[in-house]
Amino acid sequence: MALPLAPVQEDESRETLPTSEGRRAWRHFRRNGGAVVALAVLVVIILAAILAPLLTHQSPFAQNLIQALQPPSAAHLLGTDEYGRDEFARLIYGARTALETGLVVVAISLTIGTLWGMLAAFYGGIWDMVLMRVADIFMAFPFLLLALMIVAALGPGLGQSEIAIAITYMPVYARLVRSVALGLKGLEFVQAAKSLGARDTAILWRHFLPNLLPTLLVQATLNIGTAIIDVAGLSFLGMGVQPPTADWGAMLSDGQNFILLSPWLVLAPGLAILVVVLAANLVGDGLRDAIDPRQRHQA
Repeated sequence: MALPLAPVQEDESRETLPTSEGRRAWRHFRRNGGAVVALAVLVVIILAAILAPLLTHQSPFAQNLIQALQPPSAAHLLGTDEYGRDEFARLIYGARTALETGLVVVAISLTIGTLWGMLAAFYGGIWDMVLMRVADIFMAFPFLLLALMIVAALGPGLGQSEIAIAITYMPVYARLVRSVALGLKGLEFVQAAKSLGARDTAILWRHFLPNLLPTLLVQATLNIGTAIIDVAGLSFLGMGVQPPTADWGAMLSDGQNFILLSPWLVLAPGLAILVVVLAANLVGDGLRDAIDPRQRHQA
C-alpha cells in the first residue's frame, strides 16, 4: 500500500527574509507625498532640458531688435527680451545650464571634500589638526565674498563660477564626512580589517565609503539646489555665466531694468529657480527622512 504523499510545503523563506535597507527606504520615501511630487517635478525639468530643441523651434541666441520686449503671445510664449530673443527658449535652455551647474559643483565638492574628511578622521593626529584648520580658514570667510574673490582671480565664466562655488562647499563635506567617519573608525569591522593587515586605501574605500554614502546622498541632493542659487547669484552680479549663454541668473540681471514694463522677464527665471531649488530641497528632506532610521521610527 502506497504511503500518502506528504503535502508539499511552499518555501516561505522569501516572505520571511528581511526587506533590504534600500527597499525599506524607498517605501518610506514614497509615503512622503511632497517629496514624490518634487521628484516628479525634477524629472520633468530634466526631460525639458534634454529635449529643449523639440520643445521650441526658437533659438535662445537669435536677436531681433524689431520684436524687442514683446509680450507673451502664440509666437513667443513668454515674450521676448530687450534684444528680441525668445524668453521661453532661453528659459528652457537655461535649465541645462542650471542643472549642469548643480551637478558639476556637487561632484567636485563631494569628491574632494569626502577624501578630505576621510583622511582627517582615519589618520587623526597632526593630519586631522592641519586638515580641519584649513577647513576652518575657508569657512571663516563669508561665503559670497570668498566666491567672488575666487572668481575675480580666475576670471568670470561658467566654469570659473562652478569651481569657486565648489571650493566653498568642500569644507562642509569635509567636516560632515569627518564627523561620521570618526564614529566608524572605532567599530569592530574596521579594527578587524586593520588586524588582518588590510591596506589603508582598502579600508577607506571598502568600509568607510559605503557607510558614508547615505549621508553624502542627502547632502548632495540638498546642495544641488543651493549651487543653482549661488551660481545664479554670481551670474546676476556679472561674474558667472557670460553672454550669450542662456542662464537664469543672467536673465534676472538683464530683466531687472524692465521689471515694470516687461515683468515676465523677471518672473519666468525667478519662478524657475524657485521651483527647481524647492523641489531639490524637498527631495533631499525626503531622502533624509527615509534613510535615517530615527526619522523612520518617528514617522
